[in-house]
Amino acid sequence: MCLYQFDDGEQCLLEDAGKGLCFWHDPTVDKKGKELGDELSQLVKSGHKMEGACLAFANLNDLDLVSRDKNIRYSLAKADLYHCQLQHAHLYNVNLSNASLMKADCTGSNFHYADLTGANLLGTKLDDAKIEHVHWGDHFYHETLGAQAKEQKDIEQANMYFSQAEEVFRNLRKTSEIHGLFDIAGHFFIKEMVVRREQLPLYSLHRFASKMVDIFCGYGERPLRVVMFSLIVILFFALMYWMVGIEGPDHFIQINSKHSIEENASELLNSVYFSVVTFTTLGYGDIVPIGVSRLLAAIEAFVGSFTIALFVVVFVKKMTR
Repeated sequence: MCLYQFDDGEQCLLEDAGKGLCFWHDPTVDKKGKELGDELSQLVKSGHKMEGACLAFANLNDLDLVSRDKNIRYSLAKADLYHCQLQHAHLYNVNLSNASLMKADCTGSNFHYADLTGANLLGTKLDDAKIEHVHWGDHFYHETLGAQAKEQKDIEQANMYFSQAEEVFRNLRKTSEIHGLFDIAGHFFIKEMVVRREQLPLYSLHRFASKMVDIFCGYGERPLRVVMFSLIVILFFALMYWMVGIEGPDHFIQINSKHSIEENASELLNSVYFSVVTFTTLGYGDIVPIGVSRLLAAIEAFVGSFTIALFVVVFVKKMTR
């Protein structure tokens, strides 16, 4: 019997091919160009486990691993599918976690609801592939390797892995855009920009600018961040006006320890109002800054005009998709 053991402790039940492993789990068996799709499909559907199968260079075109039973999920987890021909394969709901699809040709394949957590997708050809509702996991294979190398202070190795992760994310982004999956494309664009930032020198101006763009608007993909930033700015400057004081239409607006809580709360609301009209550059003129508050108002007006323009750009970008 094959000596391959699965993660759950069970052993492969297929016949030993001569080196202690079956034909499917033996990495030394040359499968290049062999049409194994139908045979593999029959084995999997008959109940044989194919986790960890070594299928590099095999021809698996039109492979059908779609289960008719919704409670059964076929698995090719940890399988080596390097340079496989997987054109028009039916992999709906298949477990491909930690598998290597490096340079595999998956043109026209259906990956709906498949589990690709931790899969190696470097160089995978995904033209016309269906990737809606795929479970990608929180971190991708090369992204994780890059983070590990970074922790070990191996910057050169980390940059190599982050560069490969960037290529993977760019490929997935383009595939998503072609199919009109713009939310998914936006997600991969953000990840692409983040790993690109990781390749920049730690204290470089370019890296700092990239981080700021991420914080403010998620690289143009998260307009809600612009709104949250605007609210934070408005409230921050409102508190500053409340403390340093501004000139109201009939009295000076400022926090005062001699006033009641209700009176100070009213003054704070007036400061918030002034902060809003300053941020939006409306400037009604009923409340005016004096002294230090003039400098604060100038700064807030500049930040506000920039932020509003940024929001318009980000919002239009999202809506016009």
